[in-house]
Amino acid sequence: MHATETPAKQVIAFTGLPGTGKSTLSERLARTIRAPAFAGDWMLGAITPYRILHHLDRDAYISLYDSILETLVVRQLMLDQSAITDGILNDATAARLGAIAAEHGAKLRIVECVCSDLDLHRSRVDGRVRGIPGWHEIDWDHVERMRTEYPPLTVERLQVDAVDPVDANLRTVLDYLA
Repeated sequence: MHATETPAKQVIAFTGLPGTGKSTLSERLARTIRAPAFAGDWMLGAITPYRILHHLDRDAYISLYDSILETLVVRQLMLDQSAITDGILNDATAARLGAIAAEHGAKLRIVECVCSDLDLHRSRVDGRVRGIPGWHEIDWDHVERMRTEYPPLTVERLQVDAVDPVDANLRTVLDYLA
């Protein structure tokens, strides 16, 4: 697939723990196929100053997060365009995104980013500054907590490893989408 070629309308959901390369890959893919990438951390950073999140329990927080991302995806599909999401995904959210995609004649494709080298993974998180307005920086303790809070996916997906070069992973993703 060439940079100017766009696959048929799809919902491409990137998931994985912080520091596994999902934002890097989703942004590179967005530029390559000319589709919007909706990043959950940027979205939450935008609403954090309004103190909405401080009053929510964990389930309500996750529901709000999923609802906003799903609404953005629906809007793109209504425009006959693909959409890319960048955030944590579980099987239930994947099922909802799959139903949304099918309802709009699109396909859901999930890309799970992992980092098989624990030392490399930790080095990618420690000291990282993303500078997302309104959002906190992630530390290794946060990654470890998320590892326990999100069960492994069981749905069909492509898995790419951050130990591999970004360009190689992008080619793998493009082949998966073609």
